This record gives sequence, C-alpha cells and structure tokens, in this order.
Amino acid sequence: MTTIVERTQLDKGTAFRLLETLVEAGLIIRAGKHGYQSAIQPIHARRFRIGYASQSNLLAFTGIVTDSLLSAASRADIQLVVRNNQFSPRIALENAKRFVEEKVDLVVDSQINIDIASQIGAVFLDAGIPFISVDIPHPGSFYFGADNYKAGRIAGRHLGRWTLKHWHGEVEQIIYLGVDAAGPHLNSRLTGMRDGLNEIWPEGRLAPTCHYDTKGGQFDATLDTIRKHLRRRKTRRVLVCAVNDTTALAALQGFREIGLEEECAIVGQDANVDARQEMRRPSTRLIGSVAYFPETYGPKIIELALEILEKKPTPPAVFVQHELVTPQNVNKIYPNDVWMISGAKLSTGRS
Repeated sequence: MTTIVERTQLDKGTAFRLLETLVEAGLIIRAGKHGYQSAIQPIHARRFRIGYASQSNLLAFTGIVTDSLLSAASRADIQLVVRNNQFSPRIALENAKRFVEEKVDLVVDSQINIDIASQIGAVFLDAGIPFISVDIPHPGSFYFGADNYKAGRIAGRHLGRWTLKHWHGEVEQIIYLGVDAAGPHLNSRLTGMRDGLNEIWPEGRLAPTCHYDTKGGQFDATLDTIRKHLRRRKTRRVLVCAVNDTTALAALQGFREIGLEEECAIVGQDANVDARQEMRRPSTRLIGSVAYFPETYGPKIIELALEILEKKPTPPAVFVQHELVTPQNVNKIYPNDVWMISGAKLSTGRS
C-alpha cells in the first residue's frame, strides 16, 4: 500500500478503493497486512511456483514474514502463490488441497492448529509435494522457525533476574498465556519460560500459577481473559509469561486499565514493533521480549526451498536467531525503528 501510494501520488483512501476493486475483479490478491500481489500470470516462465499459506493477516509478525517472502521470491525469480489460513483449520486444509490442484512445486505452510497438521501433511505427501512448516512442525515437513523452548528460556531467565532485583523474589502469582490449539510445540515457549525462571529463582516453583488459552494468541481474547482474571482477584506482584507480544500487550493493557500496571512484570515473544515501542515508554512493565527477526524469514525460507527443490542435502530443521530485547537495549538492536515509524505516519498523512 505504501509503495503504491508513493508511486501513484494518489491519496491513501483512493488507492485503497481502487485496489479493493481490483481484488474483487480477481486481478490482484491481498498479501500480508498491507500488501497486494498480482494474480496475473507472468509471460515468462519462472523457475518454480511456491505456495505460501500465511497464518492470518491479523498478526503483525505474520505480515512481516509475508512481505519478506514476497520480496525474496521476486528476487529469486520465483512465483509465490499466497493464501490466508485465517486461523481456521478448515481453511488451512482447503488451502493445502488448492495448492495441490494448482500443481505448485513446493508449499510453505504457516498454521498453528496441531489437530489438522497430520491431515495437511498427508495432502502434500500423497501429492509428492515437499513442504516447509513455519514455527509449528508438521509431519513430513521440513521445519523452519523458532527454537521455541530456547526462546522461552531466554525470556524466563530475564524475568527471574528482574524479579530478584526489583521484588526480591516476593511474588503472589505467575500467569502463563499460551496457545493450546498449537499443542506442545508453541507452548514449549512457556515451558522454557518456566524452566528459565526457576533456574534463576528456584523459589518460583512454589508460587501459585494460572494458565490461560488465548484463542490463537489474539489480542482481544487475551484482554478479555485478563479482565476476567483481575475482576476475580486484583492480585499484586504478578509475573506474566506470554506466548507472543500480542498477548503480552493485551495483558499489559488489562493491568493498566485498572491502575495496577506497577503490580505486573511481563515478558513476551517476537519483539514486534508494537512491543518495541512499548519498551521505549518510561517505567513500562513489558520488561522484555525475545526477537525472532521475521524480516529475515523470507530470504532464508527461499534459500531452504531452493535447496529442497534442487535436491541438495537439506537439514530437517532450520532454526532462526533469537535475542533478548529489553527497554535497556531496544534502541541498540532496532536503531532504525524511528525511521520506519516516521515513514508509516507520513504515508497515512499523520503528523
């Protein structure tokens, strides 16, 4: 959207209406949170056609991964066929079958529901189409993404150190915000957080805990859960271990709404742009998040896909880099955020 507005000099509203008309006409398709892709086949034959099913357009993390993949595929002269799983197991399975019908050479699949993973894997294996699963392993796939337990442990250790320094280990409750539909793989972030926390602060094993499902890691569902939790008991000195930054920020808002922000300490996962902005606020209680660098996913996934398609020796799993981001180092790790945010404001006409 930003690129189209800049090149056409149209205002954003006009560009959006024209683009949506083209979507309805089937000439372009939505790709990522703010992206569009041509649905018209190129005249020249590209090397490969790769299907990509994104988890959802609602998550900033997924939007960044999609944009990164689109750019990397274009540079590699690969046609990327994009579909949206919309957090739905039914749609994810339908998308898998459509990729088979379209005879793509390989599929990159991003969906979190573990109950449908085996069926999706069977669809591709029966069709002889290799596929890469992103962040949630699927039977028969090559895996690309987080080392979820390791990333969780990094956050848990940081939370333990913070607890001892600021609260001297005096905690009333620990809340774990997970995604149960993803099974043990994604929630191993929470297992890592627990183990990392207990490693630094062994007494934490005795603290009362609550585990909540966040309906796919969504903001509204998490905020509703935290509001209900706090209505039942306004617990003080609460540690929150969140499966991603969306749920971490929702939890923070829940505490903030009732004036108990100072009574929580929260760690998240992803280090997305909203979390990084929050960590720049003075006295924030989002004390850390573990970065996955989704902007680097595209080139690495395309590189892995080409190795698979060219029959080169390929590892069964490729893990991304992880790094702890805190209010103290966020500007060092992400020094260019100010330019990105300024550019977004200019493109939307905000001052």
